[in-house]
Amino acid sequence: MTVLTNEAARTEVLNRLRRAEGQIRGVQRMIEEGESCLKIGQQFSAVRKALDSTYLRLAMCFMAQELATCVDPDASQKEHMDAVLKDMESLFSRMG
Repeated sequence: MTVLTNEAARTEVLNRLRRAEGQIRGVQRMIEEGESCLKIGQQFSAVRKALDSTYLRLAMCFMAQELATCVDPDASQKEHMDAVLKDMESLFSRMG
């Protein structure tokens, strides 16, 4: 089992989840206060996007960790691998 070992990545994912949690509380409050379905739907869409983005970031972190365990890259290879992963994340984020 792979765990989120990179402290910066772990902090980033947790911060993203906390923001999404706040957005979900906002949706709940909007429902309780009787906001329009359109406004609630717009906020709900923002929550979904935040969670999708967090999931993508977590998946990319997993791939980076797995690749690092398969090979022992030198500095140049690591730099290239980081660039490729960043490009992949950008590409995947546009697909959603």
